[in-house]
Amino acid sequence: MAAIDPITAGGVFLATAATDAVYVMFTSAVVARKRVPAATWSSVWYVLSSYAVISYTENWLYVAFAAAGSWVGAYASITFLHRPPGGPPVGAAVE
Repeated sequence: MAAIDPITAGGVFLATAATDAVYVMFTSAVVARKRVPAATWSSVWYVLSSYAVISYTENWLYVAFAAAGSWVGAYASITFLHRPPGGPPVGAAVE
């Protein structure tokens, strides 16, 4: 088993954090039925997740950094998108 490279571990952490944040934005765009933003967020999502997968397939220990980054990304993006209950989803058309 190879040693963990701190730069790769940090890259995997950041890529998965960004991936989860982008996934939340993608889901929000889908809920709001915004085709172009949903398609754009989807393509960014796949690019970011590809980096993480390619990086940690060499050493399974990077999965821990991916999981931590995923948690941080989802938590931060939900915090950013938090709206009072009953309001429209982020990205919905203004009435």
